[in-house]
Amino acid sequence: MSSRQEEKERRKQERIERERAEAAAAQRKRLVQIVAGVVVAAAVAAGIAVAATGGGGDKGPDTNRAEDAIPIPARSITDLEDAAKAAGCVLIHPKIEGSNHVPDEVQYKTNPPTSGDHVPPGEQASDGNYAGVESPAKEKYVHSLQHGRVIIHYKPGLPERRIKQLETLWQESTDTDFGLESKDGGFTLLMQNNTNMPYDVAATAWGHLLTCKSFNDKAFDAIRAFRQRYILKGPEVVTQPE
Repeated sequence: MSSRQEEKERRKQERIERERAEAAAAQRKRLVQIVAGVVVAAAVAAGIAVAATGGGGDKGPDTNRAEDAIPIPARSITDLEDAAKAAGCVLIHPKIEGSNHVPDEVQYKTNPPTSGDHVPPGEQASDGNYAGVESPAKEKYVHSLQHGRVIIHYKPGLPERRIKQLETLWQESTDTDFGLESKDGGFTLLMQNNTNMPYDVAATAWGHLLTCKSFNDKAFDAIRAFRQRYILKGPEVVTQPE
């Protein structure tokens, strides 16, 4: 009797172990199927995202073009006035023209504009590289200046190599006098000028203007120093990306 009972118990334990093993295998199979499904769904979503971003529609500012960047001379002059003089650029500080929010086009006295009435909150131009795409309306980027942004303008028809060099400059990281580091073009806009300015390149901040009639290699230091001094120095400082 005892032997028969032990055999029965042994078979029971074997059956229990077998059922557990089968259940564990089934669970592993379900997990594999779930993971595979998630991977497929993610791949499909990524494909949709790529298709959406690569399709038609307005193209906004670029935020990273390092793959086709052209090197520029290393910084050698850090003082703004000295760098501007060496480059043959002119630094001026135009009178503030106003700061009201208006829905209409504004005629600015300074070219390119450095202050004045502009679009309502939320409609300002975003930080970024607008080279090769349509530049924002002047009323939009004047609002960006009010938020402490620096804008680098280049004249239509500027040689492509010079534009690429400006993209390299735009993307440089630099300490700012405000105390924050500007990384990868942070707080800066680069664009083709749309106000018919008479300069090859210019940089603007709220109430400040650097103009370079002729673009030469020394102008890079002048723009660097201008950005360092005046970035995030507008009357309404916004330290978050816009």
